[in-house]
Amino acid sequence: MKIAVVILNWNGVALLKQFLPSVVAFSQEATVYIADNASTDDSVTYVKSNYPTVQIIQNKGNFGFAKGYNEALQNIEADVYALVNSDIEVTENWLQPIIKTFVNESQTAVIQPKILDFKNKAYFEYAGAAGGFIDQYGYPYCRGRIFETIEKDNGQYNDEKEIFWASGACFFIRSVVYKEMNGFDDDFFAHQEEIDLCWRIYNKGYTIKYNPNSVVYHVGGATLNEENPKKTFLNFRNSLFMLVKNVPKESLFKILFLRLTLDGIAGLKFISQGKWKHLWAILRAHFYFYRLFLVNYKKRSDYQSKKYYHQKSIVYNYFIRNGKVFVD
Repeated sequence: MKIAVVILNWNGVALLKQFLPSVVAFSQEATVYIADNASTDDSVTYVKSNYPTVQIIQNKGNFGFAKGYNEALQNIEADVYALVNSDIEVTENWLQPIIKTFVNESQTAVIQPKILDFKNKAYFEYAGAAGGFIDQYGYPYCRGRIFETIEKDNGQYNDEKEIFWASGACFFIRSVVYKEMNGFDDDFFAHQEEIDLCWRIYNKGYTIKYNPNSVVYHVGGATLNEENPKKTFLNFRNSLFMLVKNVPKESLFKILFLRLTLDGIAGLKFISQGKWKHLWAILRAHFYFYRLFLVNYKKRSDYQSKKYYHQKSIVYNYFIRNGKVFVD
């Protein structure tokens, strides 16, 4: 099985200096690529000088996560793409458990490893943790992370398990499935594009899995941290795009109405905190949602599964019922 480890980079020479060594050292079974989004720093020069075995693909612009990978992967032949953030530290033998699952399970299309926090390695990391799910209204959550509550890794999620979405921070996908789905949706630019892709894959009947025997450490927020209004904008906008594309037709408008109401409540929370830029980010997200509604509606596939969620409202369970961890 031919594996391509592909790291998307944009002006991230400092991250490459810190994290590329572990990827190169522990990825003997794979070919390592840097997909560069037209960096203006010396990222490309650094890699060429210090890691001659790493192959470089240079995109013509800063296309973000979605289009950045879509453009780069057209130039890579492999059975499995391992899409890895530039702020990921991998561990010894991290590829073997993933390869084993792909070899033994033909219907498994996507796999996520255990993602722990690089800054606090005893805890799960926000973006992915032990595998992702969404509620009926499209709010994502993970085993090991519900909203701002992050669990310590006590081995409670050391089981291989089917999940709904895998984190883009470290995302393994069969190349044939990636191509069948036409990759990520370019319109997302960044954030939640991996959830949208996994949802489309799920609708096709493939399996998405979490494998705890492969472990990586993620810094998180190295590109956009949680306090950046741009991240708020992208998350709210892309989540709405995703709902329009994937929720079953008979419940779509009901779900959208309730979701927009919940977004309004989130806006009120930002007002109470004096976070006016984040409120404006939500309003902008809704403007883009309405403007591009028909564009996204036309992207709907022929079939949307009704069984895409396990929790009706993670917001209600977390804030009202006080269910702060996944087991609750």
